[in-house]
This record gives sequence, C-alpha cells and structure tokens, in this order.
Amino acid sequence: MVIKTVNLETVCGVTSVLPVNDKPEIAFAGKSNVGKSSLINGLMNRKSLARTSAQPGKTQTINFYNINDSMYLVDLPGYGYAKVPQQEKEKWGKMIEKYLHRSKQLRAVFLLIDIRHAPSANDKQMYDWISYQGYAPIIIATKLDKIKRSQVSKQVKLIREGLHVKPGTQILPFSALTKQGREEIWALMDQLILPETAPAEETSEE
Repeated sequence: MVIKTVNLETVCGVTSVLPVNDKPEIAFAGKSNVGKSSLINGLMNRKSLARTSAQPGKTQTINFYNINDSMYLVDLPGYGYAKVPQQEKEKWGKMIEKYLHRSKQLRAVFLLIDIRHAPSANDKQMYDWISYQGYAPIIIATKLDKIKRSQVSKQVKLIREGLHVKPGTQILPFSALTKQGREEIWALMDQLILPETAPAEETSEE
C-alpha cells in the first residue's frame, strides 16, 4: 500500500467509548518495549507518529490510526511491564478484551514477539487470549537486526514452539532499523483488507 495520509484519529482510554468505524481494522499487540511503536512508525514511513520511549508501559490507550481513509491500524496497550500496578494491568486487560470482543471491523491481530528471546509467560497468555477471542494471531518477530542472519530460523522456531502456535501460523521477522520485513507485513495486510478497499473493477472477475 502506498501511504498517502495517516491520521491519529481516535485515542481511547479506560473509560472511553470505543469508536464505531466503517473501515477494516488491523490491530497490533505486544509486550512493553517489544518495539511496537517503532514497527508502526516503520510501516507508515513516519519517524515519530507513534511515540517511542525507553520507558516501558508508556502506551496506555488504544490508538486508531486512519490510513488513506481506507483502513485503521489499531495500537493496543503494551502488556507485561512489572512496574505497572496490578490494578492498572487489569484495567488495560479489560479495555483490550472489550475492543477484541466488540469491534465489528477487526480483520486480524498481529502479536509482536522479540526474536532474541523465547516467548515469555505473558506472551503465551496473550497468544492464547487472542485465540480465545476468535482470532488467529499473526506473529511479528521484532528486533531482527539484533541477531545474526544465521540465527533467524532457529529463533523463529523457538517462537513457534514456545507459543505452541497453530499449524499454518505466519511468523514474520521485522527490523525497525533496516525495515526488513515491512513489505511482507504490508502484503499480508493488503491481502486481509483488499476485497473491501480495492475499487470494484479491480476485484471483479472477468
């Protein structure tokens, strides 16, 4: 997809009413400090649209980015940061659950996992939780530039086995530094939303 316009259209806190959108949504979930903001900036070719921070647990809202007025990229709060009070974690959990349960436009959920490490207990819990909500999580293995090329297949296997992913689950390595993996992620997102966003003449059969 060629990015023409990007707009942070809606920011939802714990007490906010979720928007009723009329365009397809793709959501991104991930542990705090896994590189979610960097991924979103990389996908949208913007340096600081999603705020990156050295302080984990910074994203405490659900952010809806309107892309080309044809789809929404939805940034979910980071999870698993130890210094966040349990009460806050529970509020964020309920907020994410409400979104996954109520969104009529959500087409897919991408789950970000740090490629350098085996999935944590929080990662496994989130994978199972997203699956329980009726979605088949697509895995993005972040921080690809932090490991050697020869280690990639081994680390991807570690993620696959650590999460006990369902057969056919896609794992897409990504580097925010080199943008490696960006085209593959966009190709998959286009595939997920194309029937709804493409002009009629492009989708009709001869």
